[in-house]
Amino acid sequence: MVQYGLTAVYALFVWWFATGVVLYLDGLPRRTHRWTMAGATVILAATFALLIWTSGNSSAFGAYAGFTCGVLIWGWHEISFLMGYLTGPRTTACPEGVRGWKRFSYAVQAILYHEIALVLTLGFIAAATWGAVNQVGTWTFFILWLARLSAKLNLFLGVRNLAEEFLPAHLDYMASYFKRQPMNALLPLSVAGLTIATVLILRQVHNLEAGSFEMIGLMFLGSLTALALLEHWMLVLPLPAAALWRWGLRSRSGDAIAILDTYSTSSGSSKP
Repeated sequence: MVQYGLTAVYALFVWWFATGVVLYLDGLPRRTHRWTMAGATVILAATFALLIWTSGNSSAFGAYAGFTCGVLIWGWHEISFLMGYLTGPRTTACPEGVRGWKRFSYAVQAILYHEIALVLTLGFIAAATWGAVNQVGTWTFFILWLARLSAKLNLFLGVRNLAEEFLPAHLDYMASYFKRQPMNALLPLSVAGLTIATVLILRQVHNLEAGSFEMIGLMFLGSLTALALLEHWMLVLPLPAAALWRWGLRSRSGDAIAILDTYSTSSGSSKP
């Protein structure tokens, strides 16, 4: 049981801490962003090298390394997006009154380069580790990509909590492609799919030897899927999800913290 707990706690900590670091760095003055991006790119190159090197490692270390590499590579994409280096050809808000497929087309244009980069990266990781025994890093990145794609679609279709406080000032226009409403038809399907995936993965864990590469790798993937499920619930539950990363938002001008404070002092009713 200790091995299960340690693996789950490590996955939770890496997910939480990495998100907070990205938010903190993004909230620093714009003049620092190019240096952050340069440093993150150096780390990205080293991470790819480590991922490929450990793809043949089927020890506990290999599982931890694969998971950590997958998250770090994902972190580079988050930094490049939030700092505005890799978004899309459309950099303006959605015009008033636009609906349907035209609104969807505008929304895709706003994040197109980011989405292409994610798919290319996933393809590169899959190709670089093809046939290797250690696929933890590949599956980690795939789960992060699929869960985030689902979250983006739900934000577009409409959810209660839009998490605008995560967007920096230079990406304020992105919020115009979100829609606030209690629920949309896709969300139950997303939640059901993630729930089934989490259960199926974690059920396999109990049939494996504690501390083995297979057990640790699947525990990481099951924990990550469970966290993705939690993120989807946070889209509709009356909870200030960003409070988990209040420390990461401290580097901003104070607007994000003000939003959190306003939310926490409200009666818990739905946002307008």
